[in-house]
Amino acid sequence: MLNLRAVSEAAAHPSGTRETSDETLMLAYAAGDVAAFEQLYARHRQRLYRFLLRELREPALADEIYQDIWHRVIAARASWQPDATFATWLYRIARNRLADHWRAARHRPPAPHDADARLARVPDDDTPERRLVAEQRTTGLQRALDALPPEQREVVLLRLEQELTLEEIGAVTGAGRETVKSRLRYAMDRLRAAMTP
Repeated sequence: MLNLRAVSEAAAHPSGTRETSDETLMLAYAAGDVAAFEQLYARHRQRLYRFLLRELREPALADEIYQDIWHRVIAARASWQPDATFATWLYRIARNRLADHWRAARHRPPAPHDADARLARVPDDDTPERRLVAEQRTTGLQRALDALPPEQREVVLLRLEQELTLEEIGAVTGAGRETVKSRLRYAMDRLRAAMTP
């Protein structure tokens, strides 16, 4: 059984080298190459964790579900097929696991009073995401995100933070491209309106 290191403890992927595709790495891992899994984990760990933390608002719960998602990836390695990108498959697992959690909980808890401080403690080495976090602290974007309908919030987070394409978001959510595009447009309009003084 693999013991996944905490997000803050995992080593970052070295930059400046030509990267093997996620799909090639997953196929290599399915064939027994543990180092390939370590590369996949290093590439996706922070973004996945931030996505979960934003949705769940509780670090302990985010940690638990994060571990469960990676264990599901490990368990499914032998049957994995590159029908979609690895990122799409990973976020589909995450979305399904979150749906299971919310069904069990039957509600979305309110954001804790110290949500911005908790989020600020999550390591962020990616410049676009660092800018997004800084903008959220100064403009109240997080409160505006929380006010969005769940389908719109999910699309915004997958597009802006995970940088998935409209097609990939559609594959994750099960919605068509035009539906995803519409949700994203309405969400962005609401966010702009909420942030306009």
